[in-house]
Amino acid sequence: MAVQRFSSRSEVPFLHESQIEREADLLLQEFGAKFYEVTKPPVPVDEIVELCLQLVLEYKDMKAIFPFADVHGAIWFEQGTIGIEKSLDPHTNPNRLGRYHFTLAHEVGHWRLHRPYYLKNPAERLLFDDGSPRPDVVCRSSERKRPVEWQADAFAASLLMPKKLIYNAWSEFREGDERPIEIGEIHTKQAGMELFHRGRLASTDEEKDIAAKESYCRPLADLFEVSREAMRIRLETLKLLVRQRAATLF
Repeated sequence: MAVQRFSSRSEVPFLHESQIEREADLLLQEFGAKFYEVTKPPVPVDEIVELCLQLVLEYKDMKAIFPFADVHGAIWFEQGTIGIEKSLDPHTNPNRLGRYHFTLAHEVGHWRLHRPYYLKNPAERLLFDDGSPRPDVVCRSSERKRPVEWQADAFAASLLMPKKLIYNAWSEFREGDERPIEIGEIHTKQAGMELFHRGRLASTDEEKDIAAKESYCRPLADLFEVSREAMRIRLETLKLLVRQRAATLF
């Protein structure tokens, strides 16, 4: 199959984080109404995709389809198909489970948030040279800052790590202490531990802070079946991992 570089045909409107969170919560409510309520982690994103949304999930050799980019996932809106890089298949690579879940939830984010903007101009459909349809959205690891990708990331985090489940798990993990934890306290708990950042020994203060937080939240990442990085970012967003707790009167 001959390929060309993919470029986005359209941009998306601004969405506030709270709007994205509500959309993810709505999908969980729809799943609960049709099948069963999700009351504890992990969130069954596979079932949401295939049963609730009735989308087709396919593992694809993305490196062969898109040799010029590091593509983890793609979505064909008209066909109702999500493509995931085959190396993320958790059945053959269980150590990629967290990355797989986030990539799948990210594509669900595109389906829920962006489908109308890509389907409104069917005459602009892009095709491969052999006439087969090209995906409407191609998710490269280098494009996380684009609004369409940032929004899908925020949706994935909200779907896989809903606030209510996170707060419940945090309280249990912290043995009833619902307060956020400061980075200094984490470093004290991990005194003497070697900290690794992206496969190598952490060297800078920033790397050490990130590595310490990701090591600390590993039990929660395992519980929710997401990566330590995803859990760390979610806890930071919810202000449960902080540099310094806000002063209180009590």
